[in-house]
Amino acid sequence: MKPSMPITKIIIPSCLLVIVLSSCNEVRRNPGRIYMPDMAYSRAYETYSVTPEQQEELLKKGIHYSNIPVPGTIKRGELLPFSIPIDKEGDSSNYVASKAYKNPIPTLDSATMVEANRLYLVNCGICHGPKLDGNGPLYKGGDGPFPAKPATLVGDAKYEAMPEGQMYYSVTYGKNKMGSYASQLDTRQRWMVIDYIKSMQSKGKANAKASSDSTNVAK
Repeated sequence: MKPSMPITKIIIPSCLLVIVLSSCNEVRRNPGRIYMPDMAYSRAYETYSVTPEQQEELLKKGIHYSNIPVPGTIKRGELLPFSIPIDKEGDSSNYVASKAYKNPIPTLDSATMVEANRLYLVNCGICHGPKLDGNGPLYKGGDGPFPAKPATLVGDAKYEAMPEGQMYYSVTYGKNKMGSYASQLDTRQRWMVIDYIKSMQSKGKANAKASSDSTNVAK
């Protein structure tokens, strides 16, 4: 005998309700069987974060990972690649060679110079000071947490004579106590900051010359 229509309408919804309730009886932390576990549980590593020792351990596990980009590779968005690599420990030949590297961006206009000034204050002013005199908040005339005075970018003949390329090398790879700023500033921003520093150095020289000339006239 075929069940009557009312009974069918009762049985089917009841079965569906039982199935739904049984599937929601607890919080499931395990997704069950996975067809492609490598897709569900990725063994990805952040670029440039794997040390040589970790890379060796990965190779022992059969994971072929290289965190070194292909020579000549230019990362996405990199408009002004720097062709001079970092020196190996105990070597300074590339640092010396960077003297010949010229700033590839044109002279900054007034609006771009304002942005360069902002980038300098955000990234460099804490050490080298807003006036580029090496008296930033970390030094505070010797009262700050930094024991040694940072470089005096305006007023020190050594840094005023430093070529743009060598300054860029220092900002990119770090030099002495200063670390690399390659992750904080892209290539164009680094050149903008250097352009700003060189502009301030030129103004400092001009002001010093004007002051000297006025003193001589007064005598």
